[in-house]
Amino acid sequence: MKLRLVVLSLALALASTAHAAARNVTDPQAPRALPESDSVNVRWEDPSRFSELRYSGNRWEASRGDWVQELAAYIRERADKRLPAGQRLDVDILDIRRAGGFEGWHGPNLQNTRIIRDVYPPRMTLNVRLTDAGGNVIAQGERKLSDPGFLMGDTSSLDTDPLRFEKRLIDRWLSQELKS
Repeated sequence: MKLRLVVLSLALALASTAHAAARNVTDPQAPRALPESDSVNVRWEDPSRFSELRYSGNRWEASRGDWVQELAAYIRERADKRLPAGQRLDVDILDIRRAGGFEGWHGPNLQNTRIIRDVYPPRMTLNVRLTDAGGNVIAQGERKLSDPGFLMGDTSSLDTDPLRFEKRLIDRWLSQELKS
């Protein structure tokens, strides 16, 4: 019986340590850019300044995870496939507001649940610079992305992805920005 209690205590201690070590987008040691690439580079400032955290109904829950880096990697992956040879795309993520919101007034059972409603569309603000093989600027400037009809589109291939609405927003922007 004592061995069982010791094993259970050890398991609980390890679980709480693992939970405490979970990544947080505002962690000072978290990266603020993807590793350099020849074709697509993505950077971002401190996510604590993003609308997602500043205007969240649950700042703690909104900062959990590594969603900024995941979205940055998604931008790189998708842009790399569309970018013509020799061109370079530099993206600075200035702001993110994820789809959905936290509605604390539903009580303690739902305070950590992201509620997806059409009044909470995904939004991003990016600073973009597209150059050709010679370093000449093809396009640059700020891009404000938003999808007010995000609940009407087909997301069947991304149904379980918590970033599915933001990824679809990125795909739509890249198809317009990098017309091939």
